[in-house]
Amino acid sequence: MAEVTASMVKELRDKTSAGMMDAKKALVEAEGDMEKAVDLLRERGVKKAAKKADRIAAEGMTYTVVDGNRAAIIELNSETDYVATNEQFNALLQLVGKTVLENNPADIQAALAIVLDNGNTLDAEIVQTSANTGEKITFRRFTVLEKADAQHFGAYSHQGGSVSTLIVIDGGSDDVAKDIAMHAAAMAPQYVSRVDVPSEIVDKEREVQMASEDLAGKPDEIKAKMVEGRLSKFLADVTLLDQPFVKGSGETVAEYAKQNGATVVEMVRYAVGEGIEKQVTNLADEVAKQING
Repeated sequence: MAEVTASMVKELRDKTSAGMMDAKKALVEAEGDMEKAVDLLRERGVKKAAKKADRIAAEGMTYTVVDGNRAAIIELNSETDYVATNEQFNALLQLVGKTVLENNPADIQAALAIVLDNGNTLDAEIVQTSANTGEKITFRRFTVLEKADAQHFGAYSHQGGSVSTLIVIDGGSDDVAKDIAMHAAAMAPQYVSRVDVPSEIVDKEREVQMASEDLAGKPDEIKAKMVEGRLSKFLADVTLLDQPFVKGSGETVAEYAKQNGATVVEMVRYAVGEGIEKQVTNLADEVAKQING
């Protein structure tokens, strides 16, 4: 029987993103044959893929792709950041972005049903990559934006895709759009302007401020003025146009855009895993489970 070394296990893990014990078992069974071990992991992965549905995939990457007057932003999730940096995951990320951009599907289900050049559906490609990596991979969301010839896209991904933004501006230039996209990635605005903030959000914030302890006992007229002032600050914090421009010297994003002959039309910002309840595990327990399993 061929000796299975630590370097062989590492090589197989790098190729497949399989767990350490799974990689070692496959190499032992394949008697050190790397390609056979890869095939074994793929076969087992496909069989296990259906069992991954209840796992939480809250890591992963966001990604933007631009082609002419159309651009797409997507989020693809995995269970660990280790797999998210894997070559196979990145290839899938780019494939999903390209496929969405070219086909502009109505929703996730329509996107998953797209038939690729190799005859597989996009869903089948995701399932196969999930099988190869040993982790649940989920295509969570996407947005496709289109612009006019006189408009510009600003696309930006931060920290290897942990956050991505896509901006459309009227007038200006590609550089101005990129600057605003970088600002949106850094400052996390939730809306483009104050008129985009839902009335229920504004009403809730007004209610919270009215109940502030430091306003208790103040005359209603003074309290109302103070609440409106605080509400205005809240809206400035959550809206792109009212935020101080991060690369500026005190001007707002709206002022920066105006100085450069531009107005912001649309903004999409994706942060990996936002809104997903991440599963908390004990590392020692997980390692012990792998060793004993």
